[in-house]
Amino acid sequence: MDVLHVDCGTCRARGPACADCVVSVLLGPMPDALVLDDQEQSALRAMADSGLLPPLRLVRADHGGLSGTG
Repeated sequence: MDVLHVDCGTCRARGPACADCVVSVLLGPMPDALVLDDQEQSALRAMADSGLLPPLRLVRADHGGLSGTG
């Protein structure tokens, strides 16, 4: 099972992209890490793909790549 650790504190897009990130839309600003399992990631991706929610905008500072959809 893949697990996605969302740590808003280390996201390089934090600030400008927070208002259009699924984490902020659903949960508000996240000071701590969030863990999403495969099923949760799939559900969020399906909702984002259908336009119900914005996608995850996480850009990991250590990898430099976009981790969510978008």
